[in-house]
Amino acid sequence: MLRFRRWLILGLALACLAGCASSLTQDIAVETEANPKVDFGAHQTFAWLGAATEVDDPDGIWTPPQLDVMAEVRFLVNRELRKRGMSEVVASPDVEVLCAIGVDMNALELVQDPQTLLELAENIPKAALVVTLVDPATRTPIWLGIAVATLQEDPSNDVVRKRVHYAVSEILKGLPR
Repeated sequence: MLRFRRWLILGLALACLAGCASSLTQDIAVETEANPKVDFGAHQTFAWLGAATEVDDPDGIWTPPQLDVMAEVRFLVNRELRKRGMSEVVASPDVEVLCAIGVDMNALELVQDPQTLLELAENIPKAALVVTLVDPATRTPIWLGIAVATLQEDPSNDVVRKRVHYAVSEILKGLPR
């Protein structure tokens, strides 16, 4: 009986932790697409092609986090590709990596008014992270992953870091082996 209680307490504690984590990232939607003709298992090396950030904020409302998000993304992409057995090289990579972060402070989303049940357009700022793997010989994308999320108002660096870690990990889970 004592053993059952320990498992029950451990299970409840893990469920609470999982609930906390999911509420932090529940708005992050991830999609990936791969070229079905590519043998991803044959790719052993990668190099960075580039990284860019684009902000659409004509009213100057957005306050960027104090965290260097692109540096965090590059670190995480490197980590996830290394977990897959890939190595970063300077010349002649099997694939090239391209990342982009976009912030749109004027993004509109349809939201249902609970009183009238009508759908209304509401300004809900969005952020997106795109990770692309490119064939260096043809310069064509062979795999693309994207995460889209609602931009949170004044998040702490810890919250930004956790959300970025989640997004990158989820994106790269969609990379075929």
